[in-house]
Amino acid sequence: MASSNDVVRIAAVSDIHYGKSSQGALVPLFSEITERADVLVICGDLTDYGLPEEARLLAKDLTSTVRIPVIGVLGNHDFESGQEGEVTKILGDAGMRLLDGDAVEEQGIGFAGIRGFCGGFGRGALGAWGEKVIKDFVQEAVQETLKLESALARLRTAHRIALLHYSPIRETVEGEPLEIFPFLGSSRMEEPLARFGVTAVFHGHAHRGSPEGHTSTGIPVYNVAMQLLKEKFADRPPYHLLELRRDAVAVEPPAERRAQGRRAGDPGSTGESSDLAARAPSTAR
Repeated sequence: MASSNDVVRIAAVSDIHYGKSSQGALVPLFSEITERADVLVICGDLTDYGLPEEARLLAKDLTSTVRIPVIGVLGNHDFESGQEGEVTKILGDAGMRLLDGDAVEEQGIGFAGIRGFCGGFGRGALGAWGEKVIKDFVQEAVQETLKLESALARLRTAHRIALLHYSPIRETVEGEPLEIFPFLGSSRMEEPLARFGVTAVFHGHAHRGSPEGHTSTGIPVYNVAMQLLKEKFADRPPYHLLELRRDAVAVEPPAERRAQGRRAGDPGSTGESSDLAARAPSTAR
């Protein structure tokens, strides 16, 4: 393992899009991550068309190469063929922990994960008004946000890491065409991140977005789409490496944040790099 006793290293990547000809393609990357990190997280679009045969190829490469815990979430591509249940089972049988409103602890770090959904950011977020199809669309984002809230509430670790596919902030989708911003994420997901004192957020989906941003309360958000990291950091391997200290004390979610926070579901207000994130996120940017 890569870490010293007091530091945990988390390698994050997304949008690996395993297709029928992908076997072996990411073995060098997985091998390096195994040597340098303690946990690998993959933030969705694990497969190209959500096919079981694609998942089997990824599972084979993971089991033959990776010797550290692997945690992830599904992305929109993993739902394309309507076989996401089988994809989840195949990867789960290979040892990958796929989160869908769930929480897990590894190396003393808490991880909460959802797919997330779209709908837009801030004042531009789509509201549940008008036709039923619009209300249903918005409700999907609300339900995903409630799942994130539930998962975070179960963690009692000092560090809480949120894994999403869609972005919770506009800043990390900047660079994509403005017209598609509403389809790249939803700021509804931002509120529980602040209320439960999340240390950092990883997501993907926006291949041409920006690699790093912050929530309105200063929580770092990393877009780890592999295509983006390859473009922005051509001289580095396409994953983000986050370092966290083990010596922080586990705490309950701050009561004042629970009391003062907006209701979950309401619209919200680097290549490889290294961050020593022992302190709690700032409450003011």
